[in-house]
Amino acid sequence: MEEFEHLRVPLHFIKLATNNFGASNFIAEGGFGKVYKGEFKAEFFQSGDPIVGAVKLLDRSKDQADVSFWREIMLLSSYNHKNLISLLGYCDESDQRIIVYEYASNKSLDFHIFGPNLTWIQRLKICVGAACGLQFLHDPRGSQQRVLHRDIKSANILLDENWNAKIADFGLSKYGPANQQHTFLFSDAKGTLGYCDPMYIETMLLTKESDVYSFGVVLFEVLCSRPCVDYSFSDLRRSLPLLVKKCYQELTLHTIIDANLSQQIEQNSLDTFVELAYQCLEKDRTKRPSMDLVVSKLQTALKYQEEFEGKQPETRTSVSQKNGDDSDKEQVAGLSFKFKKTNKPSWEYEKICPPGGRDLIILYTGCYTHIPKTFYDCSSIESLLDLYRVSYEKRDLLWNTSFKGELEEMLGKDVLPPRLFIKGKYIGGAEEIELLDEQGKLQLLLLA
Repeated sequence: MEEFEHLRVPLHFIKLATNNFGASNFIAEGGFGKVYKGEFKAEFFQSGDPIVGAVKLLDRSKDQADVSFWREIMLLSSYNHKNLISLLGYCDESDQRIIVYEYASNKSLDFHIFGPNLTWIQRLKICVGAACGLQFLHDPRGSQQRVLHRDIKSANILLDENWNAKIADFGLSKYGPANQQHTFLFSDAKGTLGYCDPMYIETMLLTKESDVYSFGVVLFEVLCSRPCVDYSFSDLRRSLPLLVKKCYQELTLHTIIDANLSQQIEQNSLDTFVELAYQCLEKDRTKRPSMDLVVSKLQTALKYQEEFEGKQPETRTSVSQKNGDDSDKEQVAGLSFKFKKTNKPSWEYEKICPPGGRDLIILYTGCYTHIPKTFYDCSSIESLLDLYRVSYEKRDLLWNTSFKGELEEMLGKDVLPPRLFIKGKYIGGAEEIELLDEQGKLQLLLLA
């Protein structure tokens, strides 16, 4: 094709760059062939420096390999975005079909998210970048076409030297009109097991929301640090989407979140991320978010996390100062908060008085549906106070945001309910209160 002639790369240059597709240059193998690292001399691409590229050698025995080859060239030569992998060239000499892409030195996302290598904020930034790339494909500016990727997965999100996300592998992509609100294409279901939209498989109806579903699976892979299909399990746990839906409905989602990540995540960041990711997995495609909304929500989750990490040292100091040297640390659904030990007499409890609470017993409560422990703890402590028939003021953090602000002002942002104050003295959380009750001290404090 003449329009792509400027992208043609002679085969002997590619062989030289890849050491004749040597084993030492091998990077990975995908559905349509193997990928090698290629080091090209500066003069070939008319650049000032040598260029490193990723060279995909297509296996032409694969079904639709030739179609995939030209589809990628046509698409990548037309769509340029910082979060899409760039096309450097191609070769179709003899019986070879080779595509040369920009080189992503940090490989693909799946190499990193199943271990502790990436922090939560790094993962969020990668998700935002990948979402921006997919957003561009779905609604490209100045074009009458949108692209449906059809194979979004963590292995197809590449990472450059600065950990910027780049969507890759467009061999299964389809074009659709972008000047319509909804794009429907009838097509044989293609994609990767575990990521593919169930409604697409069932109806053969491909929509941009099919990509959104696949992206939702990636989001939960990022949060849970496990692959979408885990063959070490023979039950429902094998499928991450099915496991997520079960845990979400049973309010036990916190049990499958990566424990290392859960210690880092700010609550609002987690809430925003989980709500969005779960919405992406809705069976009814009309309930799935657009990629515009996905980008916006992920940016919000990132903002919450950045603000939290920016203030974290100050918050830790203030909490530590408030609790003294005898503070312990408890981990709940990824949030850490500190509380005082309970071996002190009542007159030694720290004097922290909630607004208007000098003569009151005040219980800060709030049942977060995605953190079952708050539901059980709050219900348990309320029942305990009712048992002793004491009058107390209940301040629900979910019903009144000013109560949440009060608690954060007194104890810091990392504190989860319930929290009990007795006449201007801070008593503690659920474990402290229950321990006091076991020791026979709670009633004395309440009636003092």
